[in-house]
Amino acid sequence: MTTYLLRRLALMVPTLLGIMALNFFIIQTAPGGPVDQFIAKLSGEGDMVMERITGQATEVSGGHDKGEGEPFNSRDLSPELLQEIQKLYGFDKPLLERFGTMLKDYATFDFGDSFFKGRSVVELVRESLPVSMSLGIWSTLIIYLVSIPLGIRKAVKHGTRFDAATGMAVIVANAIPVFLFAILLIVLFAGGSYFKWFPLRGLVSPGFERLPLSGKIADYFMHLALPIAAMVIGGFATLTMLTKNSFLDEIGKLYVVAAQAKGLSEKKVLYGHIFRNAMLIVISGFPAAFVSMFFTGSLLVEVIFSLNGMGLLGFEAAMQRDYPVMFATLYIFTTIGLATKIISDLTYIFIDPRIDFESRGPRHG
Repeated sequence: MTTYLLRRLALMVPTLLGIMALNFFIIQTAPGGPVDQFIAKLSGEGDMVMERITGQATEVSGGHDKGEGEPFNSRDLSPELLQEIQKLYGFDKPLLERFGTMLKDYATFDFGDSFFKGRSVVELVRESLPVSMSLGIWSTLIIYLVSIPLGIRKAVKHGTRFDAATGMAVIVANAIPVFLFAILLIVLFAGGSYFKWFPLRGLVSPGFERLPLSGKIADYFMHLALPIAAMVIGGFATLTMLTKNSFLDEIGKLYVVAAQAKGLSEKKVLYGHIFRNAMLIVISGFPAAFVSMFFTGSLLVEVIFSLNGMGLLGFEAAMQRDYPVMFATLYIFTTIGLATKIISDLTYIFIDPRIDFESRGPRHG
């Protein structure tokens, strides 16, 4: 297993480089980048460009006086000023050189500065990462803790009233959009119209540092209660049905019938024989589920509950073409996704020790 783990860790590097390279060249060559956006903004800036470009006010027209009310045209820019704008965003260098510089900086965890927020990307990520990690880890953990026992119970009680009642609840939960449930929680419990039991903004309250340990823990989970509830309600239905169907497939197999014929108890058959086989398909979806909760699943929740997480940070960067933030969040999400895939493989072995990745050769690395 050690050899397999080292091989997978080694393969993370070229995989990460390939993903970064593909996205870098696609995004950098797409129209509507920061240079184009800056030039477009000049139409509302008058005849003077901000001092951040050249250190002093520069006429957009390069000395040409435009009539009052005349619309700005990008062709009015002098070549010298256009070069200054390109240099401001690093576009004065060839594409391959920019990519090589980015990789060299990333090797030392230097993600540069945001184009539009006036702060370093590291600071932005440091502020946003705890929010997304909290939402992703706790919601995924709760979803698995709820869905797996519920799915097993539904499989054992297949066709009973319990199965029908919980099945209806699962269908209703799956039909409710996450953002709609989040708004409902705010209206009911966060001071919207009824109760004000939970805080609405931020991950912790002002003065959090002065609270005792028990107070810090309580404050932390009070802020997370509603966002996590919104994410769980939209995520547990699929996993519950997947667990149920996986167990139903295994229950009818010959090895289960043989175990029951030996007089083994239902619990022994269920958790001693069926569990490790049925859970393999459930565990295989863990990396995708976690990354989905970490980014796409938390985006609307972060917006609704005013949580500045990685999902919101990456979305705003994509809309603004803030390349340093875009590539930094992509780098982090990709790294987390690759790491969780390795964790998933390790969990395979924990559940079913018969699995041996090393004996399957490098083609499975």
